[in-house]
Amino acid sequence: MRRCGTGLVSAAVDALRQVEGWPAENVAAGVARDGEVLATHGPTDREFRWASVTKLATALAALVAAEEGTVDLDEAAGPPGSTVRHLLAHTSGLPFEGREPIAKPGARRIYSNAGFEVLAEFVEERAEMPFAEYLRQAVVEPLGLGAELRGSPGAGMHGSLDDLLRFARELLEPTLVAPETLEEATTVQFPGLGGVIPGIGRFDPNDWGLGFELRDGKPDHWTGTRSSERTFGHFGGSGTFLWIDPERRLSLAALTDLEFGDWALEAWPRLSDAVIDELASA
Repeated sequence: MRRCGTGLVSAAVDALRQVEGWPAENVAAGVARDGEVLATHGPTDREFRWASVTKLATALAALVAAEEGTVDLDEAAGPPGSTVRHLLAHTSGLPFEGREPIAKPGARRIYSNAGFEVLAEFVEERAEMPFAEYLRQAVVEPLGLGAELRGSPGAGMHGSLDDLLRFARELLEPTLVAPETLEEATTVQFPGLGGVIPGIGRFDPNDWGLGFELRDGKPDHWTGTRSSERTFGHFGGSGTFLWIDPERRLSLAALTDLEFGDWALEAWPRLSDAVIDELASA
């Protein structure tokens, strides 16, 4: 039998109760506005694997490294012709897995776990410390997170819903990087490139920022139909997601222990739309 935490849900965001019907054994979800948590449902302190939501933390660490001068976004990194920017924007030419490029840098949007591993190795070399330690010092500790990177910088973060909502606040009102840096990171990089979002399908264009997947005008998006085109975030293969809508000043996060599948493609947009509608009418 599926077990979901029984955390209280405020009347203003009763839509969070939808997670009780999700097929995952454990679910935690929360919504915040202007960086303040409005409501949560499920165990907020339970540790979950963030899966590819990890890429947002890795990207933020890379942006900190860029501001510190440890790396430069436009210096060579990865396959020949690729830069740090290409690696962050999934345009380095590297495949989903593997180190042999399958396209020229900047030619295609190829979602790449390998690209984030190469990126982390580059930051690690320049910072002269293990990437997990750099991430801890640059992002985790300053934000007061209990999360920890265990394994791949593309999918190995483990942490709680409390951690993820604190992280979401940083992505709405940055303190670790300049607002202009985050603005650039959530703006389309290498515009016009088509590509596939794994598990969902092809989009033309498949807009992406510097590590951040962008809602823009994508139809049938996992963030629902009500989120603004400025919405950005990421989802992960362990049934996890985080999106931030800067126009509505809203963040929605969910962590589960069930692998991504068709259930998520139905459940996530429905929850997102219900939360936005409910708060808009409150």
